[in-house]
Amino acid sequence: MFALAAGVMVSCRQSWHVSEVSRSRLLVDASLDSLVPESARQLLAQYTPAVDSITKPVVGYSARRMDADRPESALSNLIADILVDAGQDYGEKPDFGICNMGGIRASLPEGEVTFGDVLEVAPFQNKIVFVTLSGADVLALFNQIASVGGEGVSKEVRLVMTPQRQLLAARISGVNVDPQKDYRIATIDYVAQGNDRMEAFKQKKDERCPQGERTDMRFVISDYFTSKMKVGEKVDARIEGRIVMK
Repeated sequence: MFALAAGVMVSCRQSWHVSEVSRSRLLVDASLDSLVPESARQLLAQYTPAVDSITKPVVGYSARRMDADRPESALSNLIADILVDAGQDYGEKPDFGICNMGGIRASLPEGEVTFGDVLEVAPFQNKIVFVTLSGADVLALFNQIASVGGEGVSKEVRLVMTPQRQLLAARISGVNVDPQKDYRIATIDYVAQGNDRMEAFKQKKDERCPQGERTDMRFVISDYFTSKMKVGEKVDARIEGRIVMK
């Protein structure tokens, strides 16, 4: 009987293959509340006040909805710029900043930005770090970034790559990368370990990992928004040709 059953199971198997892969980003906000079943709503209600006290406070305002995508996007540009800007809080003057697309897990809405919005964008407990790479290693890093179609780079960086993801040119603050020069970089601890195929970071030196709760990226981002809100400014970022294909 067992042999017969096994034979039937094998004969009924179907073979499958992937014919297409696609993806999209979904902004998770209040527009989805109507899809929550009433039973789940009642269960969650008892936890809502405590969660809202953390997630609902407004930390700032965004001039536009910002998404993350390759080779370049408004949101990845913003976060890379925030990393560089935060350097001043630690006595650092980075030459440029790098963030990984995989670490950006949601979009930012236009208008009010709450701490909950920031948590969705940066849900991991990644910390800001500062490292130094030689110019030769920076070129290796930019080649690795080109090979995956782009990562988040700050406004100082300009990369040109082919549609086949080969690096053609790399400039920092308007000057070609000098293989003999050292460059200071602001990034996150996960990336600085050489993850997300950015293995050039394994050659890092003079690594500095500031301590304290506010070094978590969720606070680095929210503090930036709050600083802009205090002076009456909305946070804005655009696609501006930091990484282009030719």
